[in-house]
Amino acid sequence: MGVVGVLALQGSFNEHIAALRRLGVKGVEIRKPEQLQTISSLIIPGGESTTMAKLAEFHNLFPALREFVQMGKPVWGTCAGLIFLANKAVGQKEGGQELVGGLDCTVHRNYFGSQIQSFEAELVVPELASKEGGPETFRGVFIRAPAVLDVGPEVEVLADYPIPSNKVLYSSSAVEIEEESAVPEKKVIVAVKQGKLLGTAFHPELTADTRWHSYFLKMASDLGEETSNAVVAVSDAASSSDPQTIYDLPIFR
Repeated sequence: MGVVGVLALQGSFNEHIAALRRLGVKGVEIRKPEQLQTISSLIIPGGESTTMAKLAEFHNLFPALREFVQMGKPVWGTCAGLIFLANKAVGQKEGGQELVGGLDCTVHRNYFGSQIQSFEAELVVPELASKEGGPETFRGVFIRAPAVLDVGPEVEVLADYPIPSNKVLYSSSAVEIEEESAVPEKKVIVAVKQGKLLGTAFHPELTADTRWHSYFLKMASDLGEETSNAVVAVSDAASSSDPQTIYDLPIFR
């Protein structure tokens, strides 16, 4: 398996590296464009997307990140990382922010509201359960979370979340649009996959369940079934309910 990089400008990069470590994989912190040449796959973590974008611009990372995506290398964006990977983002601050792009979707930057509106929810994840085993649900941690408003024909929806009928779909200083005719079972997309690109609006790195990390490692693996089985074995052990399991960072259990 190639080297897995974690963009380490700001946000939860340490938590991703710790999750990879629980799977027996070393994650490498990435802060400079030339470092992208040393890795075969990349995780863009959650954080404050505007701050991350400014730091990426300061370090001239955007051209190298776009080239990395365009080369077809596996990239996973969580929360702010999902915003980075989207082709279009709405609900941004004045002036917007630069995007890497690659995922054929539109993301609403702070769809679920402010920091105090952060929440946890059980998400139905049939694709993840099918590939990684374990329960049919995953505990999603949403912190000032984005959501995917629409996707292109090549994008696979991996998870969605039901929203209230009066949920604001788009807002800015000039306009606010609500779904007037929505019904209670309306759902918003919170996890997507397109080719070698993966995006989640929530934070798997803040939980003890490493199935999303295992799923991404298999997307990034070129070693076939033998490596795939090895990752499953370690993932099962790391996500077990054994009270003796010791974690190196505070996470949801």
